[in-house]
Amino acid sequence: QNDSVVAGGGAIEMELSKYLRDYSRTIPGKQQLLIGAYAKALEIIPRQLCDNAGFDATNILNKLRAKHAQVG
Repeated sequence: QNDSVVAGGGAIEMELSKYLRDYSRTIPGKQQLLIGAYAKALEIIPRQLCDNAGFDATNILNKLRAKHAQVG
């Protein structure tokens, strides 16, 4: 039996985005905005994958954000 999980479909980018958003809230000033913008940019990859598959990207990304918030 193999219990390993291989993340794909933008999961790593979503997790990095979550981490950076959380981290940016601890930083004052313009650096917070820069880190937040980078976090948002990482979500382009799963958004494009949703678009290419014909899914509603906004709906799927909201669900992904919620799942990533539950896990970590």
